[in-house]
Amino acid sequence: MKSLMMLWRKLAEESASRCCTCATMDVKTVHRRCKHEGLSFLTITLPDYGKAIETWLDCGQVVRSSVTSFKWRAGLPVMLQGFLERVFDRSSGVLLDEPDIDAILALRQLTLMFGKIALECSDARVERAISGYIKCEQDVRNADNNMKEADLADFMRVSSLLFSAVFTRVDRDVYYGDVLPKHGPGATADRLRGNAKWNQRTWTSRLEKVFPSGEFLLPNWRYYDQLDEIDILDPGAEIPAKVITVPKTLKTPRIIAMEPSAMQYAQQAVLERLLDSLGRDDFLSTVIGFDDQTPNQRMAREGSLKGELATLDLSEASDRVSNQHVRAMLRNHPHLHEAVDASRSRKADVQGKTVRLAKFASMGSALCFPMEAMVFTTLIFLGIERELGTPLDRRTLHEFRDKVRVYGDDIIVPVDYVHSVVRVLQAFGSVVNSGKSFWSGRFRESCGKEYYAGEDVSIVRVRHKFPTHRRDATGVIGIVSLRNQLYRAGYWSTCQWLDSYIKDVIRHFPVVLESSPVLGRHSFLGFQSKRTGADLHNPLVKGYVISSRIPSDPLEGPGALLKFFLKRGNQPSFDERHLERSGRPHAVNIKLRWASAV
Repeated sequence: MKSLMMLWRKLAEESASRCCTCATMDVKTVHRRCKHEGLSFLTITLPDYGKAIETWLDCGQVVRSSVTSFKWRAGLPVMLQGFLERVFDRSSGVLLDEPDIDAILALRQLTLMFGKIALECSDARVERAISGYIKCEQDVRNADNNMKEADLADFMRVSSLLFSAVFTRVDRDVYYGDVLPKHGPGATADRLRGNAKWNQRTWTSRLEKVFPSGEFLLPNWRYYDQLDEIDILDPGAEIPAKVITVPKTLKTPRIIAMEPSAMQYAQQAVLERLLDSLGRDDFLSTVIGFDDQTPNQRMAREGSLKGELATLDLSEASDRVSNQHVRAMLRNHPHLHEAVDASRSRKADVQGKTVRLAKFASMGSALCFPMEAMVFTTLIFLGIERELGTPLDRRTLHEFRDKVRVYGDDIIVPVDYVHSVVRVLQAFGSVVNSGKSFWSGRFRESCGKEYYAGEDVSIVRVRHKFPTHRRDATGVIGIVSLRNQLYRAGYWSTCQWLDSYIKDVIRHFPVVLESSPVLGRHSFLGFQSKRTGADLHNPLVKGYVISSRIPSDPLEGPGALLKFFLKRGNQPSFDERHLERSGRPHAVNIKLRWASAV
């Protein structure tokens, strides 16, 4: 923790120099409170303070009741008051007409940078998160029971207007069997990993109706005799998705669900056709994003500059998308509906207890992200329709091109319709995160970028604890990345201290370009070179390079042939040893060697 406190001090002093103020008392406060409260002061208390400041920027006024963990003087908290005075009026707490952008950036950097550091939560916090997951299930059921028939009819009508053509194409693909399944690299509920997934011998009767095991699990019908080895599970015997927690913040873990191999395999088949169909739609491809966050970021900047676009964030977004919503969207497309329903896990194993799911899926399902995006898009346009007071049509929809954008639970809508959209989202069981949703002031946030009045006030976050030894490969990789992000953000004095710290951990820390595989310092002045490569005559430096070894996992016979037939594209596999090794590396290491500096 001492090194994290020193980083905070260096950033505070450099930020104070930029803003022509002093942070001496702030540094003393952080040192004193960390001594008594521990790491939670940096990772919980300060981030809560930072979120309150963002809310003040949005509403244009300091709200005393939102910060109770710090002393106050006049109209502002004492902590970071030198920076606050450059943004808010000292006596009234009202937002200044021309607040200092550097001070806003400093306030955000100094309060929020430790908020998402990957640390294990206490058992009590994990239990609280699991209880929240169970409660969320009940909330979804309650929302389903309280749903008005008129609201559901409107939802189905708007979803049909938006997605009918997309669903029709995918429905036809499913009907004609024009879908290709695939396995992902992640862990599964039935503990199959790597190449072992290609020899899976478990299927479900629900999947068998849509995706026959002979077509999906065998390379061709020459191997029909292997069908006797496949165990077709009835619905009651299906393997449930396994709910687990992974580190997110010290305050709360992230809850995800590992799907059974068979379900994930079939979900990928539907996903591929669904994304292809959405990408071919001229309108929807501009409204819903799956692999490019820059449109959301660009629109967030525009919203902060002109004030016409709002950014919304939803709490527990995927866990609050009801399966009934998805069923309603797909009601007129029976083959697609059956495929989606068959590949959905109906039950989840939550710490040994089997829970029947009302939600569509948790994070971990391949279809979770696209289905939640389409549900949210439908609800947004339903909210817009109600504000307009007239039914939408295709012509009206196109008027909202570049005004509505959905990327998961990061949502952008016109400010004129935001209240109606929020009401509809809440009516259908979603929870709008008021602390991370902005539309009143000039602050906007979406997809990891933050803006105030068109100026980028995004911060650099600390993701890992600092390493104390070279063997902590993850920590070394993390601190080098942090150093280079801070350098690009202009915190050069802090980077000098970090360079010294890193050199005490790894002796070799050369200057390289961003494209270099070497863990080195990035610089606007170029790179260093100690040697020229004998073969390519390229500049070389001696430094540490990330090294990971894919686990040994030999695959042969029908499983290897199936993997070949399901390979995408006409080019050979990029990994010539993919039948010998497969899966995610068990560990990541760093190795010292000569490598390219560019």
